[in-house]
Amino acid sequence: MLNRCLLSAVVFVIAAGICGESLAETDTATVKKKTIQPLGPIERFATGFQFTEGPAVMSDGKLYFTDIPNNAIQSFDSSGFLSLFTGESNHANGLWPLSDDKLLACEMDGAVVRYNLADGSREVLVDEYEGVRFNACNDLVVDRLGGIYFTDPHYRAPTPLPQKVRAVYYLSSEGEVRRLTGDLNAPNGIGLSLDEKTLYVIPSMQSEMLAFDIDEPGKLSNQREFCVLEQPEGVQGTGGDGMAVDVEGNLYITTHLGVQIFSPSGEALGTVAFPERSCNVTFGGDDFKTMIVTAQTSVYVVPMPIAGSRRGM
Repeated sequence: MLNRCLLSAVVFVIAAGICGESLAETDTATVKKKTIQPLGPIERFATGFQFTEGPAVMSDGKLYFTDIPNNAIQSFDSSGFLSLFTGESNHANGLWPLSDDKLLACEMDGAVVRYNLADGSREVLVDEYEGVRFNACNDLVVDRLGGIYFTDPHYRAPTPLPQKVRAVYYLSSEGEVRRLTGDLNAPNGIGLSLDEKTLYVIPSMQSEMLAFDIDEPGKLSNQREFCVLEQPEGVQGTGGDGMAVDVEGNLYITTHLGVQIFSPSGEALGTVAFPERSCNVTFGGDDFKTMIVTAQTSVYVVPMPIAGSRRGM
């Protein structure tokens, strides 16, 4: 399952091309556009899972990610040891690092929860809106006040949908939950601009990615098209999944074609393709320039020229 000589690459810094299974020379791992491109080969860091998602790097460099069908949250520590954090994750998808010992998770069984990593205990932060369970909480991002923006599409949800709509919500640090949008076309990934004046929402069933003005925490306006994703040949209407932001405000969106990169103004800057469909993305390593991508059965790493944002750490 695990390519062990790459472990220090994720937790500390990549030694591209020195060890591991290099995929850079294959047709399946190429950079289609050159504006922002990897500094070294794409490496398969670990494999043998069912459907990986939600990568999150803690302040100590430890990597957590989810394996949704296996109902699991896995982790790699600084020594490169793979361990099962929980096998009862309620189909957790997106994760978010809070502190050295706290991890947030969006559970597709209908809740946003907080784990205490020291003892493995789980606390439900919210699991309903107006007395009704959520559809299937998917991904999340935390603002500077501790408020949580999260998406609630239909994947793995009961039918008919408990909430009737697929929307974005905000859970304030005081525990108040608000619905921020109307029905969206499978809202999935979510992110904040560096100044926290813009919320990005990544639908999975359309090519147009969305942006909203944040008038105040938990209050949105001016829904608009942020960018349009490049589509696979002969296919229309595919969207994104997860996203990350770098220190220059560029967006990295996981798609059917790979990680598509856009400037803060929505200009396409390039695509990094992988052997498997990319599902979610984050950054790690000593300088935070290692892009970590969960892609179906595997986790991949690749060195990039711009550091990822350390929001939440």
